[in-house]
Amino acid sequence: MEADMTGGWPRLRVADWTGTRDTLHMWIQIVGKIRMAHTPAANHWWHVVLYPTARGLGTSAIPYGNGVFDLEFDFLHHRLRVRTSDGRQREVALEAKPVAAFYAETMTALAGLGIETRIHAVPNEVEEAIPFAEDQQHHAYDGEAARRFWGQLLQASRVLDQFRSGFVGKASPVHFFWGAMDLAYTRFSGRTAPRHPGGAPNCPPSVMHEGYSHELTSFGFWPGGGEEGAFYAYAYPEPPGYADRPVLPSAAFYDRAIREFLLPYEAVAESPDPDRALRDFLRTTYEAAADLGGWDRKALEPGG
Repeated sequence: MEADMTGGWPRLRVADWTGTRDTLHMWIQIVGKIRMAHTPAANHWWHVVLYPTARGLGTSAIPYGNGVFDLEFDFLHHRLRVRTSDGRQREVALEAKPVAAFYAETMTALAGLGIETRIHAVPNEVEEAIPFAEDQQHHAYDGEAARRFWGQLLQASRVLDQFRSGFVGKASPVHFFWGAMDLAYTRFSGRTAPRHPGGAPNCPPSVMHEGYSHELTSFGFWPGGGEEGAFYAYAYPEPPGYADRPVLPSAAFYDRAIREFLLPYEAVAESPDPDRALRDFLRTTYEAAADLGGWDRKALEPGG
């Protein structure tokens, strides 16, 4: 695979890194749950997310005692770094190892810094929820693949941040949800939504109730849905006619099985203007949700 981290859109076939992806998903869930254990709650679970950083994925500052700490996956030097505001640091190597070993090493690193932590040590939103301490099944790690995935997140985050500036209503930050392993950004109409039915595997319905308490349309990227992952867009509740609304670019389509618009990553990466292709997808799927859902676009958009 030819490296391209100088501004291009990194290429990474899902089939080439499935083992690494699934292992990394579990490692990221552990770190996300550590953040959740110490961070005050915020609406829609925004307090548990991670963020793309200049080196990988990080938690941002987490309060502890009179100071803070953070955790960051460094996909350039392949380390999980645990840092405190008093200057101390521990590291866990990112290398081929079982989830059980990574979990034990991470908790030991926290303990070595005096950070007492207890988490619900079982993954969420996966069909087979193996407790972290028992997971010998997931152990693959291809550092180049992890680096490329991070590069994909950086490109997607950059365009989503640009898109975010075109909305003045309630909106999420661009952030990484560790449950489904996706980068996400959400806009809200300002109205409450019908109670969500739940249904995510190994995830209490209350999680979905909080996440979808208000009418929304959400956008993001995850390493599935196409040969190289896919961008997605959906609305909750989905307004009538949404699935049949024409959207751009031509490679985008509505998947009736998961009730989302999808745009394969490879269609963006191979476009003469990848940024424009993704912006068109975000804009037209937003317009579909907002127009068909009767959103007050004049109040929610700049210059309205």
